[in-house]
Amino acid sequence: MSRIWNFSAGPATLPEAVLQQAQAELLDWHGVGAGIMEMSHRGKYFTEVIQTAEADLRELLAIPQNYKVLFLQGGATLQFSAVPMNLLNGRSADYVATGAWSKKAHQEAGRIGKARLAGSTEAQGQPADGFIRLPRQDELNLDPQAAYLHVCTNETIHGVEFLDEAHLPQTPANIPVVADMSSHILSRPMEVSRYGIIYAGAQKNVGPSGLTLVIVREDLLGHAGANVPRLLDYKVQVENDSMLNTPTTFSIYLAGLVFKWLKAQGGLARIAEINQEKAALLYAAIDNSQGFYQNPVASECRSLMNIPFRLPSVEQEAEFVRASEAAGFMGLKGHKSVGGIRASLYNAMPLAGVAALVKFMREFAAKG
Repeated sequence: MSRIWNFSAGPATLPEAVLQQAQAELLDWHGVGAGIMEMSHRGKYFTEVIQTAEADLRELLAIPQNYKVLFLQGGATLQFSAVPMNLLNGRSADYVATGAWSKKAHQEAGRIGKARLAGSTEAQGQPADGFIRLPRQDELNLDPQAAYLHVCTNETIHGVEFLDEAHLPQTPANIPVVADMSSHILSRPMEVSRYGIIYAGAQKNVGPSGLTLVIVREDLLGHAGANVPRLLDYKVQVENDSMLNTPTTFSIYLAGLVFKWLKAQGGLARIAEINQEKAALLYAAIDNSQGFYQNPVASECRSLMNIPFRLPSVEQEAEFVRASEAAGFMGLKGHKSVGGIRASLYNAMPLAGVAALVKFMREFAAKG
């Protein structure tokens, strides 16, 4: 079997070593005689799996002890509702829109309570390239009494990223920052204490779809209203060790294997170096193409994970996708809302895959 170069935005490529281990253990995990998918989530074997996964995640991200880790379901999109249900409590929250996902999070929060749009970088009249930068501090209208400030720290569709915590909006210490990190969590060291809540769908840098990570500071627990469903109440989930109902056992198992793989690569500091090298290679190919390929995002906030770019015409973009698939690449077609091309360079994408893509891009451009 020959594996292709998978640049899909999610569900995304997984480390080959992880897939091989899961394959080897599918029928018989550690000599038990059954696979993880077949075991009780309350039995001793799965308890070992989830506890080890949490311990490894805490080590990778250096998660402080006053933060709880949850392995939940429903994707990041369900957290668009869960966050305001747990934190609003009759108050108002601020949202900063830097792409499609933060915009959707704001809209969903508005269905729960009062959610202010404190800032947006959407360029009106430019549907294809509507978000191309981060907002300046002086462009934000922040409420000093807000229950929280919500950001999406990496926009999967538009390719805009808060590259470190210094780029985050500056808020008073009493206002927790809530971050959707779905498409770049574990791609570099992150200062967890800068956030009140971090959440992320797993299907990009963590594991298969179905699992959602939530990292929540202890003082933010217990504020959900009485009418909030128990499955969406962080405090209830913490009290039940993420097992108020049956969790996504196989996804948690695979995430645990990914955490082990990340540690074996040298941890997040080393992964960050590799990701920077991969992104630099692809951005150089785009920027040095004499305009044949174009990325509209401001250089200081170009995503290292999701790199969208355009060709001179939509016809050439369609041909690029067709030719790339024939050449052994997958997932390069841009999101349906913006079109174009998009390459996702998650942790599991090796440098060799990016080099192969760059070679293909040069050859395609040479043909005109």
